Amino acid sequence: MPSAPSSPIDPLRFAYWVPNVSGGLVISKIEQRTSHEYDYNKQLAVTAERAGFDYALSQVRYTASYGAEKQQESTSFSLALGLATERLKIIAAVHPGLWQPAVLAKLVATADNITNGRFAVNVVSGWFKDEFTAIGEPWLEHDERYRRSAEFIQALREIWTKDEANLAGDFYRLRDYNQQPKPHAVEGRPHPEIFQGGNSSAARENGGRYADWYFSNGKDFDGVSEQIADLRRIADDAGRTDGPRFGLNGFVIVRDSEKEARDTLREIVEKADRPAVEGFGGAVTQAGASTGDRKGMWADSKFEDLVQYNDGFKTQLIGTAEQVAERIVAYKKLGVNLNLCAFLHFQEEVEAFGKDVLPIVRELEVEAGLDPAAVPDPLEGLTVPTAA
Repeated sequence: MPSAPSSPIDPLRFAYWVPNVSGGLVISKIEQRTSHEYDYNKQLAVTAERAGFDYALSQVRYTASYGAEKQQESTSFSLALGLATERLKIIAAVHPGLWQPAVLAKLVATADNITNGRFAVNVVSGWFKDEFTAIGEPWLEHDERYRRSAEFIQALREIWTKDEANLAGDFYRLRDYNQQPKPHAVEGRPHPEIFQGGNSSAARENGGRYADWYFSNGKDFDGVSEQIADLRRIADDAGRTDGPRFGLNGFVIVRDSEKEARDTLREIVEKADRPAVEGFGGAVTQAGASTGDRKGMWADSKFEDLVQYNDGFKTQLIGTAEQVAERIVAYKKLGVNLNLCAFLHFQEEVEAFGKDVLPIVRELEVEAGLDPAAVPDPLEGLTVPTAA
C-alpha cells in the first residue's frame, strides 16, 4: 500500500505555525502574547528547535484581512528563520498564480543550499478572492485553482530533479529547462519537501497524487480516518509507493486542569471579533461553494470553529499535558505523521509543550513499539545558545 498508518518505528513529527502575521492564531480580542515581528520570531524559532519541534510553517498573506492587519512575506521570512536555527526545517506557504514555478524553484533551491537542506514549501491554492483581485491577478474557480496547483507541484519537482525539465500543461510550460544549482543533496530526499493541504475532492486528488505531505484542517478521529483512507486510495490509484504523509492542524491549550483549559477555550470564543470571524466565514464559504462537490475546507465549520483559522479547535488538543499527549498518540494510531500546532502565547507555550507534553508523547510511543533509540533528542548537535 502506498501510505500505511504511522509505524511504531517512526516517531511523530511536530510543527508550529509561525506567527508572521499580526493578530495571532485566533480571531479574538483575548490577550495573545505573540508578535509578527522578526526579532520575536527569531527567538521563538530557537526556542521551538530546542523544545523538540521539527518544522516551522510560515503563513502567507498579501493584504490585510480579518484581524491580520500586517503580514511578513513567507519565503524571505522563512529563510531568515532558517539562518537563525540549525536543525529546524522551515516551510514557506506559497500561492500558485502569484508565483511562476521556475522563479520559486530557483528561490527554494538557493534557500535550501543556504540552510543545508532545511527549506520546504506548502503549496496553497488560495481562499481569499480579494487578495488576488486587489493586485490585478485573475481569480480562478476552486477546482481550476487546484488544477493549477497540481501543475505547479509537477513543475517544481521536474525542475529540481532533472537537467532538462519539460512540462506541457494548461497553466505552465517548461521546455528543456536546466536550472542550476539543484537543491542541497539530502540522503533519502529527492528534492525539497512539498506540502499541500485542503479538504475538497480536488485537494485530496492533488495530495494523493503529487504532494509529499498533506496538511489537513483540524478534524476529529472520524474526520481524520476518512481523509487518510481517501488519500491512500488516490495514491494507490496513481501507483504511488511513497506517501503522502499526513499532517494535522490543532490548536493546543494545555493547562493544569481540563477545566482551566476548557475555560480558556470558552474565553477565546466569547471574546471573538465577531465581524472579523463572520467576514472570514463569508470568504471561505464563497471559496468552498465553488468546488465541484460543494465541499470546501470549511464546509462544516461553525462560528466557534472559524475563530481559529484552520479549525484547530476540532482536533481537541485541550486539557492537561497527559490528556493532550494521549490524544496526539491516538491520532498517530490512525495514521497522522505530523502535528501542526498553534498556541495562544507562543513563546512560553511552545517551550512548555516541549517540556511537559512531548516527553509523555515519546513515552507513549515507546510503549506502542517505538525503539527508544529512535526517540529524537532535540538538543543533539545544536550549538546555538538558548535565547535569553
